Amino acid sequence: MPVTPEDVRHIAALARLGVDPERVPQLVAELNGILSHMDVLTKVDTDDIDPALGVGAGGMPLRADDGAQYPLLRDRADFAPTMRDGFFVVPRLASHLDADGDGSA
Repeated sequence: MPVTPEDVRHIAALARLGVDPERVPQLVAELNGILSHMDVLTKVDTDDIDPALGVGAGGMPLRADDGAQYPLLRDRADFAPTMRDGFFVVPRLASHLDADGDGSA
C-alpha cells in the first residue's frame, strides 16, 4: 500500500513534527521508495539460510562487570551536593510528593 501525502501529514501531526508543505511530495517519494525496496527484500528466498546467531528475544549475553574502574578527574562528591553509601542523593521530584508536600508517602 503506497504512502499518500495525507499519510505523511497525519504521521507528522502524530509525531508533532512541523513539515513544510513543499517537502511533502519528496517525503512521499522517499517513503514509497523504501517500501518498494522492502517488497523486493520480501521476495528473497531465505529458506536455506541459517538464522543469525545472537539475534532474538534473548539479546546478546552480557560480559561480567569486573576490572579496574576508570579514574575520575574529580571526586564523586563534586558531582552532587549530598552522597550516602557511595550513591548520589537527589531531591524527590515534585510529581512524587504527597499531599503534605514531604514525599513520605
